[in-house]
Parts: sequence; C-alpha cells; structure tokens
Amino acid sequence: MKTSAAQFREPQAKGGEATGKKLPIVSAVERMAERKGVKLLMLGKSGIGKTSRLKDLDPATTLFLDIEAGDLAVADWPGDTIRPVSWPESRDFFVFLAGPDKSLPSESAFSQAHYDHVIEKFGDAKQLDRYQTFFLDSITQLSRQCFAWCKTQPGAVSDRSGKPDLRAAYGLLGQEMIGALTHLQHARGKNVVFVAILDERLDDFNRKVFVPQIEGSKTSLELPGIVDEVVTLAEIKAEDGSSYRAFVTHTVNPYGFPAKDRSGRLDLLEPPHLGALIAKCAGASITPASAANTTPTESQE
Repeated sequence: MKTSAAQFREPQAKGGEATGKKLPIVSAVERMAERKGVKLLMLGKSGIGKTSRLKDLDPATTLFLDIEAGDLAVADWPGDTIRPVSWPESRDFFVFLAGPDKSLPSESAFSQAHYDHVIEKFGDAKQLDRYQTFFLDSITQLSRQCFAWCKTQPGAVSDRSGKPDLRAAYGLLGQEMIGALTHLQHARGKNVVFVAILDERLDDFNRKVFVPQIEGSKTSLELPGIVDEVVTLAEIKAEDGSSYRAFVTHTVNPYGFPAKDRSGRLDLLEPPHLGALIAKCAGASITPASAANTTPTESQE
C-alpha cells in the first residue's frame, strides 16, 4: 500500500490558515507536578518477612494482589485484596489496573479491545482512583501460574510428534511474563511493588550467587531492568554480633545481593519499612516514625 504526504497533512481552516495545532509538549513544570509512581522489585529469602511489608502501607490506598494464596502473615491487614487464580484472570486484572496499550492489535492481550472487555466484566475503572499502591505477591507464584497456562497452548505442542514441547513453552512463558509485568509497571501515577523469593545458588565457578526464584530465565534476567528500584530484604550482621533486617538498595554492595536504586536517594542500607522506602524514592519529605529504627530479625512471612 502506497502512502503520500497528503495523507498526513492537517486540515486547513478557511482562508488557507492552518488550524490551531501545536506539538503536545509536557512542560517541565507540568511533568514535575505529576504524581510519580515508584516501580519496585522486593527480593528476599523465604521467611524473611517480605509479605509482611504489606503492613507498612496505608490499607486505605493499597490494593493487594494475592497470587501466592498464602496471606497468613497479613491476615489481620485491613486493606482490599484481589486473588486471580489463572493466567487469563491475572492478565485481565493487569489491563484493568494499568489501562490499555492502544498500540496493540485488538486480538492481543492488554489491547483496547481487551480493556473494553474487562471494563464490562469489572465495571468503571474509576473505582481504582483511591489506590496509590499495587502490591503483587508474588512473581514467583505468578510465573508458575503463567507456565501452567503456557503448557496448554497449541504452540507448546510439537507439530511433528504431538508431544509437549517444553522449549516452546518456556519461550512463550518469557514473552507472556515480560509483557504482563511491563504493562503493569506502566500504571501511571501508581506505586507497583513486585515481590519474589530470592534463591542462593552456586555458579559454574562454584561462587555464591543470588537469583530470583522465577520460572524460566528470561523474566529473572530482564525484570530488574523494567523496574525503578530493586531491593533485597536481608538479615544483616552488626559489628556487635547481633542481627537486624534491612533493605539492601545499592548495586555495589558487600553482600552480593541484587539491588538497584534509580532514584539516587537511598542509602546502602535502609530500614525495613516499605512505606518509608517508597516515600524516600519518590522524594517525599515525610517519613513514618516507625521506620526510624531497624527491626530485629524474625520470620514474618
């Protein structure tokens, strides 16, 4: 199909003058006045207290995406919760929370057509206006949910033998997970917290390394580049021999934990208070008093 410049010309007003159009520039003042959502990946070993960090957030403005179905640690948290039980349902929630990607064709997940479908299913998206933070626990379980769905897709079955093709299923898993998490982190003006278990392994040179516990390698490799902040909730040994929990936030750290601070506002070790951490990343001036001190190590997850 041939194109011509005439297809892209603006209509002209009477008298030959162009209509009053201008480049849709967002000024620095407007941009700085916008509410900036922090996109954060929180890692930590099982039992360190990752899920319990939900209690650090305002229940009136936080929505808990409980994919883990293991909310005993936060059973008394008084906020709202949704519990997607399948990958298609998780995708429906993601497009509802983050809105449509209008660049996608109508048959694609997260497209305008997909969004219109979930609006009919869940109602007006204005009901989300009161939420400032989405807390997703956990990507570890979300990846398992996604992989179970991927293995049932036609592309994950060998055309030649008719048997399951795990390589194809893992390829689809990577595409689905990165597409979904990227879409959710585009929720403008909202804080999005992703939670994942951190595994300790030995590499080919018998060195200790830490990697997120996520099905497939693509998601664990690419997710840190998608979010603004990567923090590891860890047990830190003090000089007097005692232990305390803290967020490790800098890429270069003496513990070898995965971490990244795109805001440039965080210290190497931050108190294990998620609300205070998000506020500091966003440049907020008020820090909860409860975050002033580090917390002794205990299992809260």
